[in-house]
Amino acid sequence: MNARLLSILFAAFVAVTSFAQPYPSKPIRFIVPFPPGGTTDIQARMINERLGARLGQPVVLDNRGGANGAIGMEIVARAPADGYTMIISTVGTWTVAPHLSKLPYDVQTDFAPLIHMATTPGVLLVHPSVPAKNVKELIALAKARPNELTYGSSGIGGFGQMCAELFAVTANIKMTHVPYKGSAPSLIDLMGGHIQILFNSALPTMPHIKSGKMRALATTGSKRMSILPDLPTIAEAGLTGYENSTWSGLGMAARTPQPIIDRLNREINAILLLPEVQEAARADGSMITGGTPEQFRDILKSELAKFGRLIKVAGIKGDGN
Repeated sequence: MNARLLSILFAAFVAVTSFAQPYPSKPIRFIVPFPPGGTTDIQARMINERLGARLGQPVVLDNRGGANGAIGMEIVARAPADGYTMIISTVGTWTVAPHLSKLPYDVQTDFAPLIHMATTPGVLLVHPSVPAKNVKELIALAKARPNELTYGSSGIGGFGQMCAELFAVTANIKMTHVPYKGSAPSLIDLMGGHIQILFNSALPTMPHIKSGKMRALATTGSKRMSILPDLPTIAEAGLTGYENSTWSGLGMAARTPQPIIDRLNREINAILLLPEVQEAARADGSMITGGTPEQFRDILKSELAKFGRLIKVAGIKGDGN
């Protein structure tokens, strides 16, 4: 038997034995496409060690921030479809950015949805000088003063802008957008009275609400928030049909074998039901969802359509249009 044939047989043996190894047989890379410390990073950390313990292999976090999550998403889209690279990302990256930016991937064809993890409503905030004590009064004020009221956001296509524009379209009002580079500067300017309105996540705003530096009118989700139980939803407060929450979901490269997707989905669902994980989510103002890969795929499709319509009607422009 010559050396070339031996080489071919050895390579075939390695391929077969590698294929036959039970999954997982090595560490899993868990991409977080944002810097450490944010909500998405915190949610990833609620999962990774517990998932690693259940799988018998480390699940290693890899923060790859930049381009509003697109850098991390591209890494996963181009990764081998072998179940060893996954990502957690947000509604903006999954379903808003595709309508506003020219991306090097397609969220519908380059990814295998794994699980929808959690939803996090926002809070409708106004500066104390705004003469509106509830949602109906704010809408009436905006109708009387079209384009005079200014709202801030963390940037074009961010959660705050999507909440505000959906609010404006649903209520048939006009407001002026003031984009910032991040949510912190917008909070500072709301407290300073440089903008009148802001849709923001609840946790960082609660101390300022309690101190009276801003007034909370309502929350943006379909249900009241456990950390703000006395605050009505926008729909409850009179704007019927309004609902918008940020959310997080996990995915892998398209064509990842279905048994791997099913295994990971099953293990993560079990983790999300743990009392300590549920409590950590509530403390952050989030609500655990979970579910099947198919349910997450349906959510992606629905949210892509929703934001496509909103962006068109509101005339929102990004770098891709």
